[in-house]
Amino acid sequence: MIDLYTSATPNGWKASIALEELGLPYTVHPIKLGLQEQKQPEYLKINPNGRIPTIVDRDEGDFAVFESGAILIYLAEKTGKLMPQAMKPRSQVIQWLMFQMGGVGPMQGQANVFFRYFPEKIPAVIERYQKETKRLFTVLDTRLKDHEYLVDDLSIADIANWSWVRIHDWAGVAIDDLPNLQRWVDLMAARPACQRGVDIPEPFVPAEVVDYAKKILAK
Repeated sequence: MIDLYTSATPNGWKASIALEELGLPYTVHPIKLGLQEQKQPEYLKINPNGRIPTIVDRDEGDFAVFESGAILIYLAEKTGKLMPQAMKPRSQVIQWLMFQMGGVGPMQGQANVFFRYFPEKIPAVIERYQKETKRLFTVLDTRLKDHEYLVDDLSIADIANWSWVRIHDWAGVAIDDLPNLQRWVDLMAARPACQRGVDIPEPFVPAEVVDYAKKILAK
C-alpha cells in the first residue's frame, strides 16, 4: 500500500495519474497548501523540502519518496511499467521527463505566477515566461509530429508533461497553432486514469489557487 500526500497542482497530478495508470492501491492524504500543512514538522519528516507530492511505500518499510519526477521513476521501476527496459528508450523517457522538470515546469510555473497571481503586472516579465513556455511547447509539438506518445508507448514522460501542458491557458499560452501537441493533449485527456488522476485529491478550483498564491506572495 502507498500513501500519497498531495494537492490539486500539476506536480501533484503526476503522482496520482501514475498511480491510477499503474493500478496500485494507495491512500490519499490531502495537503492543504493554504494552511501551510506542507510546512508542518510531521510532513517535513517525510519531505524535508516542504512541497507536494510525497509518497510513502508501506510495503517497503515506510520508504518515503519526494520530488514528483523521482516519484514517477520510483513507481515505474517498482512495477516495471510506464518506462522501457531497454537502455536507449529508457534514456529517452528520462530525457523527456527531465525536459519537463527542468524546463516546462519552472517556466510555465513562473508564467502562472506573473500572469495570474503577482500583485504587479510587469508586461516584460510576463512576456518573457510566456514566450519561453511557448518555445518549450513547440519542442514538444515537433517531437509529437512523428510520435503518438513522447517515446513509443505511454510513459512517465507523457504523464509529467501533460500534467502541466493541460493547463496552458492558466499561463496565458495558447496551443491552437501546435496541432501535434493539441492532438496529444486530447489523447491523454481521454485516458480514464488521467481523468481520475486530475481530480485527486479534489478538482482544480481556480479561485482557490489564486487566493492561496496571493497569500504566499504577500509574505
